[in-house]
Amino acid sequence: MAPDPIFRSNEWDTAVDLNKELASLVDDTLNLGGRSSAFVESTPLLGAVPELDSMGVVSLITALEERFGITIDDDEIDGAVFQTFGTLRAFVAGKVND
Repeated sequence: MAPDPIFRSNEWDTAVDLNKELASLVDDTLNLGGRSSAFVESTPLLGAVPELDSMGVVSLITALEERFGITIDDDEIDGAVFQTFGTLRAFVAGKVND
């Protein structure tokens, strides 16, 4: 039996809450030392954050699944998901709300 997710969609009331939770997760997973606190919708990720290399993407996908209690299939992942913080947030919000 899988453990309960740490974070459930009904625990956050606004997009701001999701932004904070996601920024914290990205920061912790990629060891950004607090840099993600300045992330906004248009902040570029893939190609702009050196820590988000192929291993970073795999680690982040795993962390997203665990934290948000979602399943991400291989065919759902492409570079567009990680293009900006906003595209990543929209992807996660869509998965959480499914």
